[in-house]
Amino acid sequence: MSGIRIREAGDGAERAAELFMRRFGHPTPTWGHHVIAFRRDADGGEAPVCYVHFTPVDGILLGGGACVDNRAMRSMTPAERAAIRAGGGLYRLTLDWAVRHFAPTYPAIFGYCGDALAERVDREAGFEPTGHARLLVHWTRDVAPAERERLIAQAHAIGPF
Repeated sequence: MSGIRIREAGDGAERAAELFMRRFGHPTPTWGHHVIAFRRDADGGEAPVCYVHFTPVDGILLGGGACVDNRAMRSMTPAERAAIRAGGGLYRLTLDWAVRHFAPTYPAIFGYCGDALAERVDREAGFEPTGHARLLVHWTRDVAPAERERLIAQAHAIGPF
C-alpha cells in the first residue's frame, strides 16, 4: 500500500510511545514484539499510525495494546484513506501482517479484546472465540483438539494482557 509500511520495530516502544500513551494512558511495554504501521511523510520520514504489541509466553503469542492514530488518518488524502479502508483499515492491515509474520513460530496467537470494534476486526482477520470472555485465538496451523484446549487454558490462566 502506497505510503504505509508495516514491520516489527526493535525500537517500537520508543517509536509508538506517544500514540500508546494517548490511547492507554501509560508507557508502551518495553518487552516483546512491537509491530507498527508507519506512514511516510513528504520528506521520507516515518510516523507510526498503528501499533500492536505481542508478548511470547511458553510457545504462544499474546497480542494486545493495539491502537490507531485517528489524527493521522484525518490528515491523509482521500485516496490514502480509501486504500486503507479497502484493506480493512489500519488495524486490520497491521494485524494481518503480524499473523503472517509470526505464524511460522507460533501455533496460536491470542488476543484479549475488550472493544467491540476491535473484536469485529479480530474476527474478520481469522480470530475466533475460545469460550472465555474477551479471549480470542488465531490458529496458525492444524493443532490437535487436546492441544488446542491446553493452549487456550494456558492463555486464559494469564488473565488480561
